[in-house]
Amino acid sequence: MEIEASAEKLSKALNNVSRIATSKVTLPVLNNVLIKVKNKQVSLITTNLDMAIIDFLPVSNSKDGVVTVPAKLLAEFVSTLPKEEKVKIISKDDKITITADKYSSTINGSPADDFPELPEIDEKKAVVFKIGAEEFKTGINQVLVASSNDYNRPALTGVHFYTSDKALYAVATDGYRLAKKKFIKNVQSEIKVTIPSNSLQEVVRSLNDEVEEIEMSFNDDLVRFRLGELEIISKIIDAEYPNPDNLIPKKPEISVEVDREELIRVTKLAGLFARHATNDIIACEVKAPDIFSVYSIANEYGENSSSLITETKKEGKIFLTSRYLLDALNVFTNPKILINFNNGSENLNIIERILVLKEPGSDDYIHTIIPIPTDDIQ
Repeated sequence: MEIEASAEKLSKALNNVSRIATSKVTLPVLNNVLIKVKNKQVSLITTNLDMAIIDFLPVSNSKDGVVTVPAKLLAEFVSTLPKEEKVKIISKDDKITITADKYSSTINGSPADDFPELPEIDEKKAVVFKIGAEEFKTGINQVLVASSNDYNRPALTGVHFYTSDKALYAVATDGYRLAKKKFIKNVQSEIKVTIPSNSLQEVVRSLNDEVEEIEMSFNDDLVRFRLGELEIISKIIDAEYPNPDNLIPKKPEISVEVDREELIRVTKLAGLFARHATNDIIACEVKAPDIFSVYSIANEYGENSSSLITETKKEGKIFLTSRYLLDALNVFTNPKILINFNNGSENLNIIERILVLKEPGSDDYIHTIIPIPTDDIQ
């Protein structure tokens, strides 16, 4: 195997794929990158068995062959070379020799046969969607904030993609909050799959200014993301996901519109006191005439209260975890935020008590938070 490429492009490709290569596994070859050359196409491949990253590297010269070597060592070596240098890699007996002008190194590798076989998408059966890269990044970050890291509930550690009413949605929940995003309208195909959150985080991390569009291909047990010369293939979580539409209240009693940046500021202020207490609870209260108040519960450190001007017809109060409210507010993009909830939480079921955040006049992104019952407030 032989390749010749610029140090800058090779370094970028190695950095892309080496992030999931790890030595903290029982299979040592997963620490390696597979360098594969076939018919003048060069691919750099890593996998952790749940996910694989493939970068198709543009080269000036190549000879067919395959070799696998430690990914991070190779990435760090190449990144140290001057960007303008031409780098030549030649493999022999499971070793590679790297040369670039006056720089040279030999790295010991492993037999390529030890590298796991990569899963492949069935192109004939795959359901394919395309979406702008910036839109995808914004939307994924909006739902990832609500995903769970509790592996006792595997479905909730992922983001659920599904189609409904000819639109593609993504939703995540950790059981205390839920985020739902409409990604694509007027779709013809139907899907219902849950993608691990860490796979989607890797896709977002791999985006750069050169990627304008993302292609998503879904099979029953795999999903593939194409980002220019980069591909990320991930397994799908095999677990039933709760119906998100059953977790969003339909008819809120109280609805107020406020400035998002101001709400972030007053929530942070109240949160300073709430986080030093035992429960991290703040109160959001609508008071006539035209006041939306956010305050902390009195504790040994003191208390805080701030007010925003709004239009209101009904009064009401709800108690929330301050961190959950801040997490939600920080991923919205509109300068205004609409807050919906019901008063008299003791007399309502858990779904009716949920607070709903969204942008005025749009249901494209909805974020919900389960409030704290009043008997839990000390």
